[in-house]
Amino acid sequence: MAKKMSVEEILAAARAQKAAAGGESAPAPAEPAPENGSVASEPAAAPPPKAAAVKPAGKPGAMSVADILAAARAAKGGGEAAPVPAAPKAIAEKPAAKPVDKEKSVAAAVVTGPKDTASILAAARKGAKPGPMSKAEAAKAPAVVAAPAAKKKLDVPPMPPKPEFARPRATTTAATAAAGDTRRGFMSTAGAFLFGTPLAIGFTSLAITNLAWGLGLARFMFPNILTEPPTRFKVGFPDTYGPGQVETKFIPQFGVWIVRYEVDGQPMIYALKSVCTHLGCTPNWLEAEQKFKCPCHGSGFYKDGVNFEGPAPRPLERYAISIADDGQLEVDKSRTFQQEMGQWKEASSFVPV
Repeated sequence: MAKKMSVEEILAAARAQKAAAGGESAPAPAEPAPENGSVASEPAAAPPPKAAAVKPAGKPGAMSVADILAAARAAKGGGEAAPVPAAPKAIAEKPAAKPVDKEKSVAAAVVTGPKDTASILAAARKGAKPGPMSKAEAAKAPAVVAAPAAKKKLDVPPMPPKPEFARPRATTTAATAAAGDTRRGFMSTAGAFLFGTPLAIGFTSLAITNLAWGLGLARFMFPNILTEPPTRFKVGFPDTYGPGQVETKFIPQFGVWIVRYEVDGQPMIYALKSVCTHLGCTPNWLEAEQKFKCPCHGSGFYKDGVNFEGPAPRPLERYAISIADDGQLEVDKSRTFQQEMGQWKEASSFVPV
């Protein structure tokens, strides 16, 4: 079994093969000390001249892994040249480093720009000048690819101010607005429930109909009575009225004048009805002219109630008047007396004084 060669032996064999190829003699490599006290073997014979046919790949002094293995097999085989495997494609010789152009490095750094810490450190080691460039450096540097211009922002004119009627009132508070929103929400919800579906519409119509029937029945249970002031009322004692006095304070409530006057030579107290005999207007008592004057068509009446001007066809009417049990004057509006029919002469139409 062939002895396993170390790396030093392989390298020594490679140097010998290289020297043989170049026509130089190389000293034989020293045999390493035997292990476990065994007797050292004889030095290996130098490779035959056939090995000189192997051409190193690449530049001199550099051998490929395949050449190194071929030389090792040849030395291991005792002088027989091992078949040289097909040399791989020659490794391209690395070109010599060119001098660093400081300006180009700066321009490249400006164009591309380092994106991480390692790139930044690599650019710093290459001698690129950090910081801004001078005008001369900028002129020599290649054109920098400019970033696309940002899209110009449109100039939007400002909103016009709100008119006074559109501005919120100062009295409106957050609570009021919240309450309004709540009410609007409730009304919208209630409206949707009451009028949103056919079933809701039917029940709503039925409820409204029942309510109308109930109100009609309640109105039917109460008779149609017209409330009027009483037909009999007292107007005070006879001695409270002076001669020629016309009392008008009972006009608003009872529509009657209480007059103390002398008619046909007899002093008396009578009650005149405050309704014009023309078209039913209410005449006014004119104290300065001592007459009743109708504001509608100009009918005029004396203090005793007899008409003397205007379209009124007859005198004013009288109400029945008498002395009550307590001595006061009592007027009864259920009975009237007309002068053209001779009823003013009846005792119930006046009270003598």
